[in-house]
Amino acid sequence: MRAVTVYRLDYDSKTGYRARHPIGAVLELRNYERVDNNNALLRMARRLFALDAADAVRIVIDVEPARRAYLLEMTGNCAAG
Repeated sequence: MRAVTVYRLDYDSKTGYRARHPIGAVLELRNYERVDNNNALLRMARRLFALDAADAVRIVIDVEPARRAYLLEMTGNCAAG
């Protein structure tokens, strides 16, 4: 089980830069990475954290730490010895 951080993008009109503000997390319960893991987690995060339909496009997830954990598990499970 892994926690994937959920962010809300905030566009600053003064600087023109995007800022990511953490607003929560969703849990990855699948044991193996599949093709649609990230899309399913993003849909779940948008359902849980979006205030309305317009806000849903500003909800993003950071899947890189979860992907690193998968790779570490895969190399650990495949090691001979």
